Amino acid sequence: MSPGSVRLDIEYDGSGFSGWAAQPGQRTVQGELEAALEAVLREPVRLTVAGRTDAGVHALGQVASFELGAAIAPGLGRRLNGIGPDEVTVTAVSVIEEGFDARRDAGSRTYLYRVLARSAPSPFELGRALWWPHRVDRDALGECAAALRGLLDFTAFTPTQTDHVRFQRDILHAEWNGEGDLLSFRVSADAFMHNMVRVLVGTMLEVAAGRRAVDDFRRLLDGARRSEAGDTAPAHGLYLESVSYT
Repeated sequence: MSPGSVRLDIEYDGSGFSGWAAQPGQRTVQGELEAALEAVLREPVRLTVAGRTDAGVHALGQVASFELGAAIAPGLGRRLNGIGPDEVTVTAVSVIEEGFDARRDAGSRTYLYRVLARSAPSPFELGRALWWPHRVDRDALGECAAALRGLLDFTAFTPTQTDHVRFQRDILHAEWNGEGDLLSFRVSADAFMHNMVRVLVGTMLEVAAGRRAVDDFRRLLDGARRSEAGDTAPAHGLYLESVSYT
């Protein structure tokens, strides 16, 4: 492979990590990958990532990039997978145009949230989906998802103490799907705020359980305060599913 910008496509189980971003004294996905890259390439590497996932959040289609001044031999992905943690897999390595930035060049990101909606938990979904043993009005969930599309104010769906200065996000797609007892919420946007998807899910599940009206959910999308929305759904049901660069 010739020198240039290197793109890594990555999957990981976030259960045992303190999120993506490297932090002193913490086990993070970025820290583990950068250590593996340095061991293979014999030089320090600093990764840029498409989506900085929080502690416990998983990824099915994360993308990271870095600049490399020298050619890299084929088999980088295999070598990284051989020395990196079992919970992280590099599914593809590609050298593309110089200057590619996994975060800056991303056009949209898609997140998936999985809910197991039945009276009994499942050992197979432990740490993979939120167990929800309460009432679920699936039609109400569909109405909530339909209300999300377009340019909206998500102030109510991110922590009050935040570094965000822009609270509008353009939702390109949002829908709930169900297969048996498993419910899946997918949402695509130009960008997301901290905890945004998890607060959306927590609030929509309140609607599904009959604790909140759909009209009240719609009202929250006009810049309401965080205290007016629902609880933050647990991290283990959330996945960064894909990143689009088109």
